[in-house]
Amino acid sequence: MNPEKIGSLILQLRKEKNLTQKQLSEILGVSDKTVSKWERGAGCPDISLLRDISKIFNVDIEKILLGDLQENDINGGNMKRIKFYVCPNCGNVINSTGDGDFSCCGRKLEALVPKVMDENHSINIEEVENDYYIEINHEMTKEHFISFVAYVTYDRVLLIKLYPEQSPTVRFPRLCGKFERGKFYMYCNQHGLLMKGK
Repeated sequence: MNPEKIGSLILQLRKEKNLTQKQLSEILGVSDKTVSKWERGAGCPDISLLRDISKIFNVDIEKILLGDLQENDINGGNMKRIKFYVCPNCGNVINSTGDGDFSCCGRKLEALVPKVMDENHSINIEEVENDYYIEINHEMTKEHFISFVAYVTYDRVLLIKLYPEQSPTVRFPRLCGKFERGKFYMYCNQHGLLMKGK
């Protein structure tokens, strides 16, 4: 821990929230001299205050302790860089078009690395009316199932959550001509993220 970096970050965050040292000290139940001490790098907040500081400024405790809010490179949210994250505990699904730090159920989530679909994880696609009707060749038992499917085009993500013992079929609206212009992802609870497309 670097007290100067932590103090500098607290000062930056306090000013962003338009709080005075006195106002922040009252919220946290400490003296304004204590806040001043942190901001000068002469000390660090007590560990018991980190959760409250994190909530006040909407910043992860880890970032506060590092004293740094690293910003992502601006890439315009390129859909070619889409990443999926799945909580191993509750099954929550998060997607992002850039780098990010995500956590769920107290666990830090890592971006899933897609594998190419194989014969055990394949799909059949039919055009029905103005939709793509997709049948997934996969069992849907409580032990082994497809958790979600996503269709990613150049400008959008369509995601459908599936559950055990549900039929492994989905429909996506035909948005941009041929299905091959987008990427199709599915997440198997035992084999991870699988992808079809370029």
